[in-house]
Amino acid sequence: MTYDFKKFEAVLKKWNLVLTEEQKNQFLTYYEMLVEKNKVMNLTSVTEFNEVVEKHFLDSISLWTIEDLSQRKKVLDLGTGAGFPGIPLKIMFPELEITLADSLNKRILFLQEVIDALKLQNISAIHGRAEEMAKQENFRESYDLCVSRAVANLSTLSEYCLPFVRIGGKFISYKSGEIEEEQKNAKNAVFLLGGKIEKIHKFELDGTELKRSFVVIDKVKKTPKLYPRKAGTPAKNPLS
Repeated sequence: MTYDFKKFEAVLKKWNLVLTEEQKNQFLTYYEMLVEKNKVMNLTSVTEFNEVVEKHFLDSISLWTIEDLSQRKKVLDLGTGAGFPGIPLKIMFPELEITLADSLNKRILFLQEVIDALKLQNISAIHGRAEEMAKQENFRESYDLCVSRAVANLSTLSEYCLPFVRIGGKFISYKSGEIEEEQKNAKNAVFLLGGKIEKIHKFELDGTELKRSFVVIDKVKKTPKLYPRKAGTPAKNPLS
């Protein structure tokens, strides 16, 4: 089966990015593996090629429009699920050193298969809960950037993600459209965790009707050792 990359390439061109033949093949292999695995495991509700390009690949890469990813950076994708945004970012920006983390081991095993099939270097897939991983010295406050497309409120996500970010680094949350209320409610929690909301970037994904927001949080001081709280607490009882 042949797939049309025209739309994918047109949007990337607007962002001053160009797909190499190798990258095209990597995205294609990833897509085919995703659809195949999705038959036996719930990874995504969208499986048609153009939709996956739009809602997963381009959406993941859109981070480039607000953040320079051309430099070597140590990046954590927390709650990566089927590998978004981490794997598209790694394919597009090979210099990035990426850790994919998820609490479901079945997903991690799938992502390891993808990493091997795509011959990706300097990327690891780790099975673990954020609450436990963030207490480990090799993970805590050791990343330049933490990203997450996970569905959770900003207070909860900040408690999961900010402990992994070094001072001077960033946590960037992928969100849909309206975010003002959520951001207002999370302001105190972010401060408590050593962060500061730098900016909210709202945009419509090129060539689509997808309304998206990036919440950029700077890490300005160390996260108190108390955080994240024990497993399940950040989600059940978000900081206010």
